[in-house]
Amino acid sequence: MMNLDRYPDDVEERVAALCTAIIHEAVELQRTTNWKWWKNPVPFNKDGAKEELIDIWHFVVQASLELNLTPEDILEEYKRKNEINRKRQRTGY
Repeated sequence: MMNLDRYPDDVEERVAALCTAIIHEAVELQRTTNWKWWKNPVPFNKDGAKEELIDIWHFVVQASLELNLTPEDILEEYKRKNEINRKRQRTGY
């Protein structure tokens, strides 16, 4: 069980903390890849990548809960944002 003494009390601060966690986990996921073109490649650690991705999912789910998003809300927001992105692609954004 986590010690939540340092977890922020305010929703905005919790979302900000979760964003920081997501960013750092994404960097850890990136480190499982051979993105450094100047280094000799090593075999891809797919299991390690999965572990880091699950860490990201954990924090994304927690942020969704902090924002009171239901599964239906998430689907609707995805559709709404996807339409914006498609429009941007069509108009040369």
